[in-house]
Amino acid sequence: MKTSVLRPADGQDASAPSAETAALRSVHRAVSDLRRGTPVVLRGTGGSLLVAAAETVSNPALAQLTELADAAPVLLLPPVRAAAVLQRPVPLAAPEEGVVALRLPAALLMPERLRALADPTEELLTLPGAPERDAPPPPLAPAALALAKLGRLLPALVAAPAAKVPAQAGLLTVETADILAYPESAATTLRQVGTARVPLEDAPETRITAFRAADGGIEHLAMMVGDPAAVLASGGAPLVRLHSECFTGDLLGSLRCDCGPQLRGALRRMHEEGAGILLYLAQEGRGIGLVNKLRAYALQDQGLDTLDANRALGYGADERNFLVAATMLRLLDVPRVRLLTNNPDKIAALAACGIEVKDRVQHAFAGNGVNDRYLATKAERFGHLF
Repeated sequence: MKTSVLRPADGQDASAPSAETAALRSVHRAVSDLRRGTPVVLRGTGGSLLVAAAETVSNPALAQLTELADAAPVLLLPPVRAAAVLQRPVPLAAPEEGVVALRLPAALLMPERLRALADPTEELLTLPGAPERDAPPPPLAPAALALAKLGRLLPALVAAPAAKVPAQAGLLTVETADILAYPESAATTLRQVGTARVPLEDAPETRITAFRAADGGIEHLAMMVGDPAAVLASGGAPLVRLHSECFTGDLLGSLRCDCGPQLRGALRRMHEEGAGILLYLAQEGRGIGLVNKLRAYALQDQGLDTLDANRALGYGADERNFLVAATMLRLLDVPRVRLLTNNPDKIAALAACGIEVKDRVQHAFAGNGVNDRYLATKAERFGHLF
């Protein structure tokens, strides 16, 4: 498996980031600011929008946002969460509209109350005043929610238009086009950054290679068992598993899911066959992150299934980006695979990204009495093939 080496084009300063890299870094910094509770400025067609994450914003940040804004702040929410807050259906102006703007009375412009409005695991009944839906969301609202999701934050933001934000305010400005392009750009700029032999209990002959995107964000891993290159050289297709990280299942042995058995079972099977590649993708909780997965568990304890719990948080049923996996396979010189999966979406995603899926190999494990409903939901609502 060769390592890809990139060289600057003739006449290009090797120390200067490309436009794509600069855009990725800008979005990465904006995500970090939102997670810290700092407002950021979104700029795009339709003007500029000051935004702050409802779950992290502080009183000083709210005061700064209000001072710089050209109008009263609103709360941006996905429709499902907005309907829960308003306690009534929220009809959308168009099917593609995915953001609702709520006008907030002054009594709700406080950090702890904004967190309660954002988080379905919080109690809403004691909040003073009531938010109202009285205007369409600003044009940049979808990019604002997308930015929060990139930070694995609840997709709920305090937002206000701002025609001009002075430099002395110290707020980062990020282009909405860069936010929307980030998932694809981060995937396609992945590069190998380290590799080592790591004998595993289930697969003693294993090498692990780390991949990192141009923004320097979190790494994805490829666990190469045995000699996949020899399988390819003989005209075959190596056994490959796309495994999204699961802290609770993989590391702690949680009974709520089947991730731990799937991870260890895949490595054992690859060892038995003499070769295989397990791509360990940093996409916890189907892409919503560990904190939100814990929130989803709390909602499941109240009666929701895994799909509806994600939607209640404002996320889609599955937020993962399998272009990441396809890029890793291309960098490893793996054009064709036998995919160890029950999920038809993974097959379709790899095929759409140019990786040939020669065969689907079943990868199912019996329920344990705790995760039976979870497995049934995957079959009935996600279409998994058990």
